[in-house]
Amino acid sequence: MHTGETITQFISEEQRRVGGATGEFTALLNDIVTACKYISNAVNQGALVGVLGTAGSENVQGETQKKLDVISNDVFIKANEWAGHLAAMASEEMDDIYPIPAQYPKGKYLITFDPLDGSSNIDVNISVGSIFSILRCPEGVTNPTAKDFLQPGTKQVCGGFALYGPSTMLVLTTGNGVSGFTLDQNVGEFILTHPNMTIPEDTTEFAINMSNMRFWEEPVKRYVDECLAGSTGSRDKDFNMRWVASMVAEVYRILTRGGIFMYPKDTKDPSKAGKLRLMYEANPMGFIVEQAGGACSTGRERVMEIQPEDLHQRVPVILGSKNEVERVVAYHKE
Repeated sequence: MHTGETITQFISEEQRRVGGATGEFTALLNDIVTACKYISNAVNQGALVGVLGTAGSENVQGETQKKLDVISNDVFIKANEWAGHLAAMASEEMDDIYPIPAQYPKGKYLITFDPLDGSSNIDVNISVGSIFSILRCPEGVTNPTAKDFLQPGTKQVCGGFALYGPSTMLVLTTGNGVSGFTLDQNVGEFILTHPNMTIPEDTTEFAINMSNMRFWEEPVKRYVDECLAGSTGSRDKDFNMRWVASMVAEVYRILTRGGIFMYPKDTKDPSKAGKLRLMYEANPMGFIVEQAGGACSTGRERVMEIQPEDLHQRVPVILGSKNEVERVVAYHKE
Protein backbone atom coordinates (compact mmCIF):
# COMPACT_ATOMS: atom_id res chain seq x y z
CA MET A 1 0.00 0.00 0.00
CA HIS A 2 1.26 3.47 -0.92
CA THR A 3 1.60 5.70 2.14
CA GLY A 4 2.54 8.92 0.35
CA GLU A 5 0.97 12.35 0.57
CA THR A 6 -2.78 12.41 -0.14
CA ILE A 7 -4.37 15.04 -2.35
CA THR A 8 -6.19 16.40 0.73
CA GLN A 9 -2.86 16.93 2.50
CA PHE A 10 -1.34 18.46 -0.63
CA ILE A 11 -4.18 20.94 -1.11
CA SER A 12 -4.17 21.88 2.58
CA GLU A 13 -0.43 22.58 2.51
CA GLU A 14 -0.85 24.69 -0.62
CA GLN A 15 -3.57 26.64 1.20
CA ARG A 16 -1.27 27.38 4.14
CA ARG A 17 1.11 29.16 1.77
CA VAL A 18 -1.60 31.66 0.82
CA GLY A 19 -2.07 34.49 3.26
CA GLY A 20 -5.66 35.02 4.35
CA ALA A 21 -6.90 31.77 2.80
CA THR A 22 -10.31 30.78 4.15
CA GLY A 23 -10.28 27.12 3.15
CA GLU A 24 -13.16 27.60 0.70
CA PHE A 25 -11.00 26.84 -2.33
CA THR A 26 -9.58 23.74 -0.64
CA ALA A 27 -13.07 22.48 0.13
CA LEU A 28 -14.15 23.10 -3.47
CA LEU A 29 -11.25 21.03 -4.80
CA ASN A 30 -12.17 18.24 -2.42
CA ASP A 31 -15.72 18.23 -3.84
CA ILE A 32 -14.31 18.00 -7.38
CA VAL A 33 -12.12 15.09 -6.26
CA THR A 34 -15.22 13.34 -4.94
CA ALA A 35 -16.99 13.80 -8.28
CA CYS A 36 -14.03 12.30 -10.13
CA LYS A 37 -14.06 9.24 -7.85
CA TYR A 38 -17.75 8.64 -8.59
CA ILE A 39 -17.19 9.01 -12.35
CA SER A 40 -14.15 6.72 -12.22
CA ASN A 41 -16.27 4.03 -10.60
CA ALA A 42 -19.03 4.41 -13.21
CA VAL A 43 -16.51 4.21 -16.07
CA ASN A 44 -14.84 1.13 -14.56
CA GLN A 45 -18.18 -0.67 -14.13
CA GLY A 46 -19.15 -0.08 -17.77
CA ALA A 47 -21.42 -2.74 -19.21
CA LEU A 48 -21.81 -4.39 -15.79
CA VAL A 49 -24.16 -1.61 -14.71
CA GLY A 50 -25.57 -0.72 -18.14
CA VAL A 51 -23.91 2.66 -18.66
CA LEU A 52 -22.45 2.07 -22.12
CA GLY A 53 -24.05 3.22 -25.38
CA THR A 54 -25.83 6.41 -26.39
CA ALA A 55 -28.34 8.32 -24.28
CA GLY A 56 -30.64 9.14 -27.22
CA SER A 57 -29.98 12.89 -26.87
CA GLU A 58 -27.68 15.62 -28.19
CA ASN A 59 -25.70 18.31 -26.38
CA VAL A 60 -25.66 22.00 -27.27
CA GLN A 61 -23.06 21.36 -30.00
CA GLY A 62 -25.34 18.83 -31.70
CA GLU A 63 -23.17 15.88 -30.67
CA THR A 64 -24.76 12.58 -29.68
CA GLN A 65 -24.48 12.11 -25.93
CA LYS A 66 -23.33 8.85 -24.38
CA LYS A 67 -25.09 7.59 -21.26
CA LEU A 68 -21.92 8.29 -19.32
CA ASP A 69 -21.85 11.91 -20.59
CA VAL A 70 -25.20 12.51 -18.93
CA ILE A 71 -24.30 10.56 -15.78
CA SER A 72 -20.96 12.34 -15.39
CA ASN A 73 -22.58 15.75 -15.85
CA ASP A 74 -25.12 14.96 -13.13
CA VAL A 75 -22.36 13.73 -10.80
CA PHE A 76 -20.38 16.96 -11.19
CA ILE A 77 -23.46 19.04 -10.44
CA LYS A 78 -24.59 17.03 -7.43
CA ALA A 79 -21.11 16.94 -5.91
CA ASN A 80 -20.60 20.71 -6.20
CA GLU A 81 -23.95 22.48 -5.91
CA TRP A 82 -24.64 22.08 -2.19
CA ALA A 83 -21.50 23.12 -0.30
CA GLY A 84 -21.57 26.91 -0.71
CA HIS A 85 -18.27 27.28 -2.60
CA LEU A 86 -19.69 28.06 -6.05
CA ALA A 87 -21.84 30.85 -7.45
CA ALA A 88 -22.63 28.94 -10.67
CA MET A 89 -21.40 26.20 -13.00
CA ALA A 90 -21.07 25.75 -16.75
CA SER A 91 -20.74 22.45 -18.58
CA GLU A 92 -19.96 21.45 -22.14
CA GLU A 93 -23.09 19.29 -21.95
CA MET A 94 -25.51 22.13 -21.00
CA ASP A 95 -26.82 24.96 -23.17
CA ASP A 96 -26.62 27.61 -20.46
CA ILE A 97 -24.99 28.05 -17.07
CA TYR A 98 -26.25 26.18 -14.01
CA PRO A 99 -27.07 28.63 -11.18
CA ILE A 100 -26.71 27.29 -7.66
CA PRO A 101 -30.24 26.35 -6.44
CA ALA A 102 -31.81 28.81 -4.00
CA GLN A 103 -31.82 26.34 -1.09
CA TYR A 104 -28.00 26.24 -1.05
CA PRO A 105 -25.52 28.95 -0.04
CA LYS A 106 -23.44 30.60 -2.76
CA GLY A 107 -19.68 30.98 -2.85
CA LYS A 108 -17.15 33.11 -4.68
CA TYR A 109 -16.04 30.70 -7.41
CA LEU A 110 -17.23 29.58 -10.83
CA ILE A 111 -16.44 26.24 -12.42
CA THR A 112 -16.50 25.12 -16.04
CA PHE A 113 -16.13 21.45 -16.90
CA ASP A 114 -16.19 18.79 -19.57
CA PRO A 115 -17.61 15.94 -17.50
CA LEU A 116 -16.41 13.16 -19.81
CA ASP A 117 -13.84 14.05 -22.44
CA GLY A 118 -13.29 11.48 -25.18
CA SER A 119 -16.60 9.72 -24.52
CA SER A 120 -16.65 8.33 -28.08
CA ASN A 121 -13.98 5.92 -26.75
CA ILE A 122 -16.15 4.54 -23.96
CA ASP A 123 -17.66 1.64 -25.85
CA VAL A 124 -14.24 0.44 -27.05
CA ASN A 125 -12.63 0.67 -23.58
CA ILE A 126 -10.08 3.41 -24.32
CA SER A 127 -9.07 6.01 -21.72
CA VAL A 128 -11.41 8.94 -21.13
CA GLY A 129 -11.43 11.71 -18.52
CA SER A 130 -12.92 14.84 -16.95
CA ILE A 131 -11.56 18.39 -17.40
CA PHE A 132 -12.29 21.36 -15.15
CA SER A 133 -11.41 25.03 -14.72
CA ILE A 134 -12.01 27.23 -11.68
CA LEU A 135 -12.54 31.00 -11.96
CA ARG A 136 -13.38 33.70 -9.44
CA CYS A 137 -16.86 35.11 -9.63
CA PRO A 138 -16.61 38.87 -10.37
CA GLU A 139 -16.66 41.04 -7.26
CA GLY A 140 -20.16 41.99 -6.11
CA VAL A 141 -21.94 39.50 -8.40
CA THR A 142 -24.36 37.26 -6.51
CA ASN A 143 -26.40 35.95 -9.44
CA PRO A 144 -23.90 35.23 -12.22
CA THR A 145 -24.86 35.12 -15.88
CA ALA A 146 -22.99 33.54 -18.78
CA LYS A 147 -21.16 36.85 -19.26
CA ASP A 148 -19.46 36.46 -15.88
CA PHE A 149 -17.82 33.24 -17.08
CA LEU A 150 -16.26 34.91 -20.12
CA GLN A 151 -12.82 35.43 -18.59
CA PRO A 152 -9.52 34.73 -20.38
CA GLY A 153 -7.56 31.65 -19.30
CA THR A 154 -5.02 33.84 -17.53
CA LYS A 155 -7.71 34.48 -14.90
CA GLN A 156 -8.01 30.80 -13.95
CA VAL A 157 -7.48 29.90 -10.30
CA CYS A 158 -7.06 26.21 -11.09
CA GLY A 159 -7.02 23.90 -14.07
CA GLY A 160 -7.19 20.13 -13.83
CA PHE A 161 -8.23 16.84 -15.33
CA ALA A 162 -8.92 13.28 -14.26
CA LEU A 163 -7.83 10.39 -16.45
CA TYR A 164 -9.80 7.15 -16.22
CA GLY A 165 -7.39 4.59 -17.63
CA PRO A 166 -5.62 1.47 -16.30
CA SER A 167 -5.29 3.58 -13.16
CA THR A 168 -7.28 6.72 -12.31
CA MET A 169 -5.13 9.84 -12.24
CA LEU A 170 -5.86 13.43 -11.27
CA VAL A 171 -3.58 16.20 -12.56
CA LEU A 172 -3.92 19.82 -11.50
CA THR A 173 -2.28 23.19 -11.24
CA THR A 174 -3.07 26.25 -9.17
CA GLY A 175 -0.35 28.28 -10.86
CA ASN A 176 2.50 26.76 -8.86
CA GLY A 177 3.61 23.88 -11.08
CA VAL A 178 1.78 20.69 -12.00
CA SER A 179 1.14 17.70 -9.73
CA GLY A 180 -0.23 14.25 -10.55
CA PHE A 181 -2.10 11.96 -8.17
CA THR A 182 -3.02 8.28 -8.54
CA LEU A 183 -6.21 6.86 -7.00
CA ASP A 184 -5.42 4.11 -4.51
CA GLN A 185 -8.52 1.96 -4.88
CA ASN A 186 -7.80 0.16 -1.59
CA VAL A 187 -8.28 3.27 0.53
CA GLY A 188 -10.22 5.51 -1.87
CA GLU A 189 -7.62 8.29 -1.81
CA PHE A 190 -5.63 10.10 -4.48
CA ILE A 191 -1.90 9.83 -3.64
CA LEU A 192 0.78 12.21 -4.92
CA THR A 193 2.79 10.08 -7.35
CA HIS A 194 3.96 12.62 -9.93
CA PRO A 195 5.20 15.83 -8.25
CA ASN A 196 6.49 18.73 -10.35
CA MET A 197 5.55 17.34 -13.75
CA THR A 198 7.51 18.93 -16.60
CA ILE A 199 7.33 18.68 -20.38
CA PRO A 200 10.63 18.30 -22.30
CA GLU A 201 11.19 21.23 -24.65
CA ASP A 202 12.03 18.93 -27.57
CA THR A 203 10.20 15.85 -28.81
CA THR A 204 9.98 13.24 -31.54
CA GLU A 205 6.24 12.53 -31.14
CA PHE A 206 3.29 14.32 -32.69
CA ALA A 207 -0.45 13.69 -32.32
CA ILE A 208 -2.97 14.79 -34.93
CA ASN A 209 -6.01 13.37 -36.73
CA MET A 210 -4.49 12.60 -40.13
CA SER A 211 -7.91 11.97 -41.71
CA ASN A 212 -8.40 15.76 -41.73
CA MET A 213 -5.17 16.48 -43.62
CA ARG A 214 -6.92 17.70 -46.77
CA PHE A 215 -8.63 20.43 -44.69
CA TRP A 216 -5.52 21.80 -42.92
CA GLU A 217 -3.88 25.17 -43.50
CA GLU A 218 -0.45 25.21 -45.12
CA PRO A 219 1.60 25.82 -41.92
CA VAL A 220 0.25 22.63 -40.35
CA LYS A 221 0.72 20.64 -43.55
CA ARG A 222 4.30 21.86 -43.72
CA TYR A 223 5.02 20.83 -40.12
CA VAL A 224 3.47 17.36 -40.46
CA ASP A 225 5.21 16.77 -43.79
CA GLU A 226 8.52 17.49 -42.05
CA CYS A 227 7.68 15.02 -39.28
CA LEU A 228 6.73 12.34 -41.80
CA ALA A 229 9.93 12.89 -43.80
CA GLY A 230 11.87 12.12 -40.63
CA SER A 231 15.63 11.67 -40.85
CA THR A 232 15.49 11.94 -44.66
CA GLY A 233 13.99 15.45 -44.47
CA SER A 234 14.92 18.88 -43.13
CA ARG A 235 14.40 17.92 -39.47
CA ASP A 236 17.07 15.21 -39.66
CA LYS A 237 15.31 13.01 -37.09
CA ASP A 238 12.50 10.47 -37.10
CA PHE A 239 9.11 11.16 -35.49
CA ASN A 240 6.40 8.84 -34.18
CA MET A 241 2.71 9.68 -34.56
CA ARG A 242 0.12 9.11 -31.82
CA TRP A 243 -3.65 9.71 -31.85
CA VAL A 244 -5.96 8.54 -29.05
CA ALA A 245 -8.96 10.83 -29.79
CA SER A 246 -9.10 11.61 -26.06
CA MET A 247 -7.57 14.94 -25.11
CA VAL A 248 -6.93 13.92 -21.50
CA ALA A 249 -4.96 10.87 -22.64
CA GLU A 250 -3.00 12.94 -25.19
CA VAL A 251 -2.09 15.64 -22.66
CA TYR A 252 -1.14 13.11 -19.98
CA ARG A 253 1.24 11.39 -22.41
CA ILE A 254 2.81 14.75 -23.24
CA LEU A 255 3.18 15.56 -19.53
CA THR A 256 5.01 12.30 -18.91
CA ARG A 257 7.30 12.07 -21.97
CA GLY A 258 6.84 15.13 -24.18
CA GLY A 259 5.17 15.55 -27.55
CA ILE A 260 2.92 17.92 -29.47
CA PHE A 261 -0.86 17.66 -29.82
CA MET A 262 -2.66 19.48 -32.61
CA TYR A 263 -6.31 20.06 -33.39
CA PRO A 264 -5.66 22.96 -35.78
CA LYS A 265 -7.96 25.30 -37.64
CA ASP A 266 -9.26 23.66 -40.81
CA THR A 267 -11.86 24.09 -43.55
CA LYS A 268 -13.86 20.92 -42.81
CA ASP A 269 -16.67 23.01 -41.30
CA PRO A 270 -16.14 26.71 -42.11
CA SER A 271 -18.77 27.69 -39.51
CA LYS A 272 -16.49 26.49 -36.69
CA ALA A 273 -13.30 28.33 -35.72
CA GLY A 274 -11.91 25.11 -34.26
CA LYS A 275 -12.82 21.77 -32.76
CA LEU A 276 -12.07 22.15 -29.04
CA ARG A 277 -13.96 24.31 -26.55
CA LEU A 278 -12.05 27.25 -25.13
CA MET A 279 -13.71 27.30 -21.70
CA TYR A 280 -13.96 23.57 -21.01
CA GLU A 281 -10.88 22.10 -22.71
CA ALA A 282 -8.37 24.54 -24.20
CA ASN A 283 -7.99 26.92 -21.23
CA PRO A 284 -7.58 24.38 -18.41
CA MET A 285 -5.27 22.20 -20.54
CA GLY A 286 -3.32 25.27 -21.65
CA PHE A 287 -2.87 26.30 -18.01
CA ILE A 288 -1.55 22.84 -17.09
CA VAL A 289 0.76 22.58 -20.10
CA GLU A 290 2.25 26.05 -19.58
CA GLN A 291 2.81 25.39 -15.88
CA ALA A 292 4.71 22.24 -16.87
CA GLY A 293 7.02 24.25 -19.14
CA GLY A 294 5.18 23.67 -22.41
CA ALA A 295 3.25 26.01 -24.69
CA CYS A 296 -0.34 26.27 -25.92
CA SER A 297 -1.35 28.29 -28.97
CA THR A 298 -3.98 28.49 -31.69
CA GLY A 299 -1.09 28.87 -34.15
CA ARG A 300 -1.69 32.61 -34.15
CA GLU A 301 -2.04 33.55 -30.48
CA ARG A 302 -1.61 32.22 -26.97
CA VAL A 303 -4.78 30.34 -26.06
CA MET A 304 -4.95 31.65 -22.49
CA GLU A 305 -4.97 35.28 -23.66
CA ILE A 306 -8.09 34.88 -25.81
CA GLN A 307 -11.03 36.93 -24.55
CA PRO A 308 -14.00 34.52 -24.68
CA GLU A 309 -17.05 35.75 -26.57
CA ASP A 310 -19.31 32.76 -26.02
CA LEU A 311 -19.75 30.04 -23.41
CA HIS A 312 -19.25 27.28 -26.01
CA GLN A 313 -16.64 29.03 -28.16
CA ARG A 314 -14.34 26.75 -30.13
CA VAL A 315 -10.67 27.39 -30.91
CA PRO A 316 -7.79 25.66 -32.70
CA VAL A 317 -5.30 24.10 -30.26
CA ILE A 318 -1.61 23.33 -30.66
CA LEU A 319 0.04 22.37 -27.37
CA GLY A 320 2.95 20.48 -25.88
CA SER A 321 6.75 20.62 -26.05
CA LYS A 322 7.71 24.28 -26.25
CA ASN A 323 10.16 24.21 -29.15
CA GLU A 324 7.80 22.25 -31.40
CA VAL A 325 4.81 24.48 -30.66
CA GLU A 326 6.94 27.55 -31.35
CA ARG A 327 7.99 26.05 -34.68
CA VAL A 328 4.36 25.62 -35.76
CA VAL A 329 3.58 29.17 -34.60
CA ALA A 330 6.54 30.48 -36.61
CA TYR A 331 5.18 28.75 -39.73
CA HIS A 332 1.84 30.50 -39.19
CA LYS A 333 3.61 33.86 -38.91
CA GLU A 334 5.45 33.24 -42.16
